[in-house]
Amino acid sequence: MNFAQALFSSVREHRSRSPTGRTNAAVVPTGPLYGVAGGLPSKENAQKLSAVYGAVEIRSDDMSCLPNYVLNTKTLERVDHPILSLLNVRPNPMMTPTDRKKLLERSILLTGNAYDWIIRDPITRVPAELIPITGDLVQIRVDHQRRCWYDVTDPWTHEVFRLPQEDVCHYKGPSNDGIHGQSVLTHAAQTIQAGLAAQAYNKAFYESGGQPSGILTIDGDFSGYVLDPEGNPTEKTQKDAIREEWEKAHSGVSNAHKIAVLDYGLKYQPLSISQKDAMFIEQQTQTVEDIARYFMVPLYKLQSGKQSYNSNEQNAIEYMGRLQPRVCRMEEEQTWKLLSMDDIDGHLEIRTNMMALLRSDQQSRANYYRIMRQEGIYNIDELRALEDMPSVEGGKEHAASLNFVPLSLWRELSIKRNGGGSAGEVK
Repeated sequence: MNFAQALFSSVREHRSRSPTGRTNAAVVPTGPLYGVAGGLPSKENAQKLSAVYGAVEIRSDDMSCLPNYVLNTKTLERVDHPILSLLNVRPNPMMTPTDRKKLLERSILLTGNAYDWIIRDPITRVPAELIPITGDLVQIRVDHQRRCWYDVTDPWTHEVFRLPQEDVCHYKGPSNDGIHGQSVLTHAAQTIQAGLAAQAYNKAFYESGGQPSGILTIDGDFSGYVLDPEGNPTEKTQKDAIREEWEKAHSGVSNAHKIAVLDYGLKYQPLSISQKDAMFIEQQTQTVEDIARYFMVPLYKLQSGKQSYNSNEQNAIEYMGRLQPRVCRMEEEQTWKLLSMDDIDGHLEIRTNMMALLRSDQQSRANYYRIMRQEGIYNIDELRALEDMPSVEGGKEHAASLNFVPLSLWRELSIKRNGGGSAGEVK
């Protein structure tokens, strides 16, 4: 069975079946398919802008490396749950967990929506596979009972099939109605189009050998048509012929910096402003900064802006805070759709370990560990576990600083520290 069959041909009984067995629910569409509205740059064109491509890759790479765990919110203990084999080991036969999460995040950024098709065991109804689906393959419909249905287009056969909301984890970007997510491209359309226009202008500038556009003026009347060898007029005007000859001689990289010889009173007057006058470099810098704001990526990750370790460290901390809402929404959706009601009633939740983002920043990670250790929050074994290291003897003991004592005990401890004398007495 090939990948297409594995994704879109297996477990067909889950396509249109709701838990109640209804297959003909009346539905109404709730919005146009992605890309129908005019004015939006396509995913492919937008990523031709280096800042957009870099921001999408950075965000998706960062989200893809975050592992999941199951937490008992009552005892605050981590639980070894079977769902973790799908989230952290193998979501489906063809993908690693990193591949799946990267695909989902890219889809959220570029289309506003991403989906996990939950293929369940036909007997136990326990999730058996997670199939990621990009937002441009799905149209959401809502029936009169306010239930969501997902019409999925098979990318190979173009067949459309319907999935109930119970078998779909829906991850969305910013939303105005809580159902449809909006892509970053929707809000950054003008900035991206301006950046692509500047990129096209730069390409055309160098393809023309740096030759600006201008006006050719000639002393005399050249309003007629070019004659063929037999003296008959052709469809080409003399002005077009002169323009073509000029461009042939002076346009293109191979003709750059050639000396022009003008005859017949020909005069050339440039019209285009230079790249310096157009503030081309400044405009490119501004575009990168705008793209970074739209995608909420620090400038230093896009190799732009002022580079200093202290500011980059602070930006990295703020960047993790910006990812937190996206992570929380995914945790809530996965907890409701992937865990059983018994698990939820037992106070179990799917969580994401965002500390994995600090693995590349050794100094920030070391400072965090030191503070958590000194305050008695983590013990040695817990810190070593975060570094994928085995436990050590005595590592389960928690330690705390004696510099902080309750105010109610401060007088007593102060007297003992002074050797038992009264306040103000010198021993």
